[in-house]
Amino acid sequence: MKKLFLTSYFAFVSKLLLPLLPKQPNQLKLAFIPTAADPYKIKPWFYGDKIKLKLMGFQIINVDIKNKTKEQLFKQMKDIDVIFVSGGNTYYLLEHVQKSGFDEIVKELTAKGIIYVGSSAGSVLAGSTIEHIEDLDDKTKASLTSFKGIGLIDFLILPHYGDSKYKYKFQQIMKKWSDKKYKIQTLTNTQVIVVNNNKIEILKI
Repeated sequence: MKKLFLTSYFAFVSKLLLPLLPKQPNQLKLAFIPTAADPYKIKPWFYGDKIKLKLMGFQIINVDIKNKTKEQLFKQMKDIDVIFVSGGNTYYLLEHVQKSGFDEIVKELTAKGIIYVGSSAGSVLAGSTIEHIEDLDDKTKASLTSFKGIGLIDFLILPHYGDSKYKYKFQQIMKKWSDKKYKIQTLTNTQVIVVNNNKIEILKI
């Protein structure tokens, strides 16, 4: 039983999450993973998403995976209903995912039906690799020996597609990865990929 809600910018498509939830948001505990936003001083997307979650009524538990062990994270997340992985630098996020064992925790919890919500970097992380976004994120923010993602989906997500400031970079990425073995799914700021067991839908506001 796998339930994923993958976005470029959660705040823009938040109302589409409601049908996927087993209860009303105020009855659900949500683990908010802020780690990817650490490298940024100015992060409007981060605050936009968190404010939206608060307005929806979720019981939010902040879980920074940086400098945490797998055991510490399990203790913090044992009773949650939703995992929310914020946007930011995907390389920095992956470094701390690998160091903490967060990837193993996510796989175990999503297999039990815990809902995974990704926003930008959080959505990219769900794929089998993050290597395709090398032109969008700053690699120097992390020290990685592997670009392997969590592998919750069998395709790669290219977030913020259609944003004019990334137009040239998107063209380069699609050209470079067109002959690779991976499938790239573009995702605009007003779209969401919903995975509900074996059913995959792309919805739009």
